[in-house]
Amino acid sequence: MKPPILALIHGWGLGRAAWTPVVDALAARQIDVVCVDLPGYGGTRCLTEDFTATARALADSLPENCVICGWSLGGMLALEAARIAPQQVGGLVLVGCTPSFTQRSDWPCAQPPELLQSFCEAIATDAPATLKRFFGLVNQGDTHARSISRLMAKPILSAQQPDTATLLTGLHWLRDVDLRPHIASIAAPALIIHGDTDPLMPLTAAEWLRKTLPQSRLEVFSGAAHAPFLNDPERFAALLGDYCHALARH
Repeated sequence: MKPPILALIHGWGLGRAAWTPVVDALAARQIDVVCVDLPGYGGTRCLTEDFTATARALADSLPENCVICGWSLGGMLALEAARIAPQQVGGLVLVGCTPSFTQRSDWPCAQPPELLQSFCEAIATDAPATLKRFFGLVNQGDTHARSISRLMAKPILSAQQPDTATLLTGLHWLRDVDLRPHIASIAAPALIIHGDTDPLMPLTAAEWLRKTLPQSRLEVFSGAAHAPFLNDPERFAALLGDYCHALARH
């Protein structure tokens, strides 16, 4: 039997380097790992500002029936890909994910629009400094925040950074996209992984996804902030290994 294929989709700002601590551990569990650069990252071009078109291109670029693991904004794109191209998605792993990053009148478990506006203004003024600030926010409240920062500062901050237009496009998606009306129609099984101290996407958002996605389960990482795979890479790799192989057997 061929090893299951797992596509890792990074979030806003940090690129594929964020997955560095878990790639080898996943490969050791007989998983074919593919790290995907979102448009505008890793030297690629940002060809469109359309969220759904980007999700479509993402789905089309991956092998049929693979498992897509999306972190943060990458998780939102993974959800959209599963909705519009279900034949491409054999399963979902949603890490630090939400259907709507921004608060709305009927959606309090999110961030205020002012946060997105402040990041847009800061990116336009000094993108490198803003990315460093964001990396600190990702780890805020994590029980291993200092060690994560030491481990990841060099690979993340030394990687080729996306340009300002790409960063602003991602922020606009986080501001505008609301996937809630479509979540119940997604048929792909989903493993939801979330930190209980996530400062960006509250745990209540993950709990809403668990209740609304037809085939889903939630794994909570105690003491983890927005990047639970950095808080406990071994547990994360073990969960994904078991999940991918279980899907492959069905």
